[in-house]
Amino acid sequence: MNAPNPRYELRGINHLALVCSDMRRTIDFYTGVLGMPLIKTIELPGDLGQHFFFDCGNGNTLAFFWLADAPDAAPGVAAPKGLPDAGELVSAVGSMNHVAFAVPPEKFDEYYERLRAEGIEVSRVLNHDDSRAGVSREVHPGTFVRSFYFQDPDGVLLEFACWTRTFTEADISHEPKTAAARRVPAAH
Repeated sequence: MNAPNPRYELRGINHLALVCSDMRRTIDFYTGVLGMPLIKTIELPGDLGQHFFFDCGNGNTLAFFWLADAPDAAPGVAAPKGLPDAGELVSAVGSMNHVAFAVPPEKFDEYYERLRAEGIEVSRVLNHDDSRAGVSREVHPGTFVRSFYFQDPDGVLLEFACWTRTFTEADISHEPKTAAARRVPAAH
């Protein structure tokens, strides 16, 4: 996970920009529920909209556009329709499937219970491993990340995740699929 980039000195994600329908409600959720400080607001020229930035830790930011002419959400196309443990994982090519926030492993279970207590619908805890199912009920030596999913008020799929082990060369073991293997033909 810490392999140096020989071409560019990339330092992680500066920001990920999403689109919301109601900036006030977005602030209430990301600052009020998740505790991310609002650190920068921009009014876009020509009454186009707004662009607000939230601090999500370690110098990373999550940004939202509120655009006056943004079309309605398209669940199942632009993002998954629901939570992955309910079988809702598919989104379109080029879409943003979900945002995973790194959380401390020792606080993972506490954060799960805290969101549930706030009335946020959360998936079951997924202990991701290399088994045929890809997850297990219990944490074991093959578990590489623990996570759970939830959605923001606009249906953006979010995840709290914590790594549980260090990756090795053995973790790169699958042949990449190509466009020819898709079950949905590519549009031309």
